[in-house]
Amino acid sequence: MKYTTDYKRILELFEENLPKQFGDGGFNTLEKSMEYSLFSGGKRLRPVLMLKVGELFGADFNRVMPFAAALEMIHTYSLIHDDLPCMDNDDLRRGKPTNHKIFGYGNAVLAGDGLLNLAFETAINNITDKGTLTAAKVLSRASGRCGMISGQSADLYFENKEATKEDLEYIHKNKTAAIIRSAFEMGGHLGNATTLEIVILVEFANAFGMIFQLTDDLLDKYGDEKTLGKTIGKDEKSSKSSSLYVIGEEKTRELISTEHEKALNLLDKLSVNTEFFKELLNDTVSRKM
Repeated sequence: MKYTTDYKRILELFEENLPKQFGDGGFNTLEKSMEYSLFSGGKRLRPVLMLKVGELFGADFNRVMPFAAALEMIHTYSLIHDDLPCMDNDDLRRGKPTNHKIFGYGNAVLAGDGLLNLAFETAINNITDKGTLTAAKVLSRASGRCGMISGQSADLYFENKEATKEDLEYIHKNKTAAIIRSAFEMGGHLGNATTLEIVILVEFANAFGMIFQLTDDLLDKYGDEKTLGKTIGKDEKSSKSSSLYVIGEEKTRELISTEHEKALNLLDKLSVNTEFFKELLNDTVSRKM
């Protein structure tokens, strides 16, 4: 598929420039712990999405890159904390032992804290105009109590509790979709997207984020651990309120199809070439089960 070539191009640029945004200066153990998780590879989906949106709407790579790096730092910190015994209690991430398995519980907490702070230091240092200021605000809200962290809290609350379809939607829209949504919204603000185009980007990102989480729920049951690089079967073991247990597998697949159609229709409303996102969307829907 054509999009994979473009994805690889952006990913390579991102990986090349990420160390420049990381810098140095912390205590040696903290630095190693932060580096271990931040530079562990992975798809880098969120920064790639942001960089592609920015590119489509005329933003220079160097304008978007610091915010893409900040977003990946936040995503990585969330993974470190998610894997802790007090949260998802996981031993494997991106095919490697999780951070706390290498550096210990305390250092893993501090590595996550360090990446979160570095993310906002990076964003603040690159505020130069209204667009970059708005991007920093979007990042703050999406990753905080009105976004990702709120979704994580709800996810924890509904362990071993009966959740409704509305509860599940709240978790997905915040825990997963909020950060994905911010990638599209920031990319639009850092480029020359109109207000209406940003609204469409956000609506598409919500649908894409839902699809990503719903397919992830299916992969947790049917996926291959070696291929995914993370432990499968966690949702059932920890009594998570995943879509499979709240609405059932059939309804989960139906919802993926509904959100897929909605997302494709939204892309058709944009004036830029959206083939990259259409192909990525189709690939996400058909992720190996």
